[in-house]
Amino acid sequence: MSIVAIDLNGVKKSYNDKIVVNGLSLAVATGECFGLLGPNGAGKSTIARMVLGMVRPDAGKITVLGETVPARARLARVRVGVVPQFDNLELEFTVRENLLVFGRYFSMSAREVESVVPSLLEFARLESKANARVAELSGGMKRRLTLARALINDPHLLIMDEPTTGLDPHGRHLIWERLRVLLARGKTILLTTHFMEEAERLCDRLCVLEKGRKIAEGKPHTLIDEQIGCDVIEIYGGNPQELSALIKPYARRVEVSGETLFCYAPDPEEVRVRLRGHAGLRLLQRPPNLEDVFLRLTGREMEK
Repeated sequence: MSIVAIDLNGVKKSYNDKIVVNGLSLAVATGECFGLLGPNGAGKSTIARMVLGMVRPDAGKITVLGETVPARARLARVRVGVVPQFDNLELEFTVRENLLVFGRYFSMSAREVESVVPSLLEFARLESKANARVAELSGGMKRRLTLARALINDPHLLIMDEPTTGLDPHGRHLIWERLRVLLARGKTILLTTHFMEEAERLCDRLCVLEKGRKIAEGKPHTLIDEQIGCDVIEIYGGNPQELSALIKPYARRVEVSGETLFCYAPDPEEVRVRLRGHAGLRLLQRPPNLEDVFLRLTGREMEK
């Protein structure tokens, strides 16, 4: 039986009578990457802040690494690393100095911090930038430094709030590769993201959120199979409503989103046959993904 690293039971949180987290229950097992997936405003960051003991829930119970939060959050935080949504590095300090200063927050001696800095620089691929001022680093380098800083106390649990927001594809893939290394070492990760690809690539399990409530939970590919279970044809051009009526008898489901028609087709060739002769159409056939799951559950595409 897996040991639970994070447990939320019936957690609620409101701000000014607006419900931000609505009766959420979930459990994160030790050693897994668990994703909170949803658009901005879904409650992801609030959940992360409650897990850290920075925000008190209005109702429900939260346990982190065996400690009740927020009452005993300080004890839990000793074994937790945090990568915030926005970098809060000391820009005028060097890369090495940022790590040295942060280690003192965990009451580590100068010798202890000095002993782990080389391995953290290597992990973040910043060995050549050790003495560079943070203000001189690229966005991707700053994110890798923020990740390295979160590991200064060798935490059991990492809480990562939108860790790749603002990065280019190369920087995003490099962060993903570093996170896989941490998972291979047995770390537990709570990851908030609005990137479907990120969740699908990294998460062992995930919770899909909308307006503070859970609308689905499970392994990414299980959710895709359960909710979609067939190829998707995206249809561009023409009148989506007219085309929808034409192909609906041959599809498992048809969704119109903006000017795009999404056809969930057990027999894609039959759909293609029905669309022949309609000029100006462009068809893209692909395997289903988490974006389709969100569209299926909410009736709209993910909003960034």
